[in-house]
Amino acid sequence: MMEMSPRCYFLLTTLVILLITSIILGILVERHLLIMSAFIVVVICAGLIFRLLKKGLQQVKAGCLPTPFSYQELNNITKDFATKLGEGGFGSVFRGTLPSGSEVAVKHLDGFGPVNESFAADVQTIGSIRHFNLVRLVGFCAEKFNRFLVYEFMAHGSLDQWIFKEKQDVALGWQIRKNIILDIAKGLAYLHEDCNQNIIHLDIKPENILLDDNFNAKVSDFGLPILIGKHQTMRGTPGYMAPEWLISVATEKADVYSFGIVVLEILCGRRNVDGSQREEDRHLLGLFKRKQEEGRVVDLVDKCSDDMQSNAVSVVETMKVAAWCLQTEYVKRPSMSAVVKLLEGSADVVVDVK
Repeated sequence: MMEMSPRCYFLLTTLVILLITSIILGILVERHLLIMSAFIVVVICAGLIFRLLKKGLQQVKAGCLPTPFSYQELNNITKDFATKLGEGGFGSVFRGTLPSGSEVAVKHLDGFGPVNESFAADVQTIGSIRHFNLVRLVGFCAEKFNRFLVYEFMAHGSLDQWIFKEKQDVALGWQIRKNIILDIAKGLAYLHEDCNQNIIHLDIKPENILLDDNFNAKVSDFGLPILIGKHQTMRGTPGYMAPEWLISVATEKADVYSFGIVVLEILCGRRNVDGSQREEDRHLLGLFKRKQEEGRVVDLVDKCSDDMQSNAVSVVETMKVAAWCLQTEYVKRPSMSAVVKLLEGSADVVVDVK
């Protein structure tokens, strides 16, 4: 049976109160028309609520909520966890194939103790969040000490595998990088402002941006701090953390800062911290600020791509967006929805670079 949302309960309660009030008033003033009008309004509203409930039920039937898997099922799907795609702070990721033939990525949340009562409920909440630029959570496993998340498979892997290339023939061109930046911004804007439960990612970095077979970018691992119960203590990845985060509670502006770092890495084709560089150039943000003062940020455009060099003027314009996101005072940073407008050309950047 489909369970009603709090919103539906509120609407129904309001309708009942209005109906009773209208009937009482109708009886007191002998206005039969008032009573009839109340009945008509209630019938219409009840029909609308029924459609909402029916739509919600269809979404569940269509698989919009993540599917529960047993450990044995995941073991079969991954062929005994044979193909490891990668490993991050939350655990290892394995490649698998569902009985339908669809490929998936199975993430093992390792080292977080036994499954608590809220885990499955939190998974359902995170799994209900759907956007083209967010990696879709299709299933989960919650058995004793086994916690797994099953995601849609992204053919081209994580962004870091593509933007730090030193070979000309595999370097991404300007248009692809531009689209990737916009995709990331749209995904974060949805998390911050448009989904039912607004979410701060807390760990935006190239490794958490995945690319499909058409190089569409999707944000992954959103909501994980909630699932493992560390949303109050998690501190992200060094090099991508906003300066205020070390001394205060993180807001969505911490994600904006991390996004700015990732944008610079995409445009410059190098990591935020690069030990192979000269000592004064190892930290990309410091180098960027120095080049700003010198009026030579164009020197930072990825030299491994002729296409990036050919579009250096446009690249520098996008660096202005990164500079706005990287302001030390978090209140001065834009919202991610404002960033989307900037990247789409429907707003102007207020921070200049040369």
